[in-house]
Amino acid sequence: MASSINSDNFQQESEDFTDNIDNREKLGKIFEVIFLLGLLIGLFVLALLVFDICKDGLVRFFTPGFITETPSRFPNQGGILPAIVSSLMLGLITILVSVPIGVGAALYLEEYAPKNWWADLIEINISNLAGVPSIVYGLLGLGVFNYFLGFGSALISGGLTLSLLSLPVIIVTAREAIRAVPDSLRNASYGLGITKWQTISNHVLPYAIPGILTGVIISVSRAIGDAACLIVVGAVSFLTFSPGLFQRFMALPIQIYSYISRPEPGFSNAAAATILVLLLLILALNGVAIFIRQRYSLSK
Repeated sequence: MASSINSDNFQQESEDFTDNIDNREKLGKIFEVIFLLGLLIGLFVLALLVFDICKDGLVRFFTPGFITETPSRFPNQGGILPAIVSSLMLGLITILVSVPIGVGAALYLEEYAPKNWWADLIEINISNLAGVPSIVYGLLGLGVFNYFLGFGSALISGGLTLSLLSLPVIIVTAREAIRAVPDSLRNASYGLGITKWQTISNHVLPYAIPGILTGVIISVSRAIGDAACLIVVGAVSFLTFSPGLFQRFMALPIQIYSYISRPEPGFSNAAAATILVLLLLILALNGVAIFIRQRYSLSK
């Protein structure tokens, strides 16, 4: 009698377990469809935007002189060369300044800083800075670089302001990448008598570079496409020369804003063509970073 009862209980538990698994699988399929639908909606909207930009801008994009000439007050003449040169220089300054400082700060916080309330406070503030609107960084750059350091409305001020904008994102992502390096790798290195800095430079950093480059891609792409802080710092919408470090400067987002704000219909096509150039520039930078990341991933 007891064995029959135990057998019935076991059978009931097996049926409940099987039903529970079936319900979980059905729920998982439902969420899979929902997430796929969200992805398809996002891709559809992106495809519509790219199609609309290409429809309006391809003719102007292939107009002779659009890439190699300076701007003109006529919609179907001139080009965007100063804006391209300025954006490239802004991106270069951002990379040269923010990447070493950001990675160095991440290394210190993860590998050297004591784990106390002060380090936790710094981490919270860095995470908060990553969400601050870019115009706030523009006001900071205006006060520090334009007025306090006396650079004025120059390209160097814009580049340093974009570096400040990029730093929090680089620090946060670099810390996550460094934190993901297995402790066994460090312990094996220390066991061989290798110093802390040699362990970091020869083992931790190469292992973390793919993750660090992801943060660099995100931050630099955001900086190059940002317009709010550059307007505050003093970017202009019309130049007849390619700027130097201590000269007034343009940028592709500012050029797009200038074209869109003009009433003549031809300027909307010029704005679409400039957006294509900005997209290609960002894709090129992302491609270089992805290539480096893949190369380091394969060499590990």
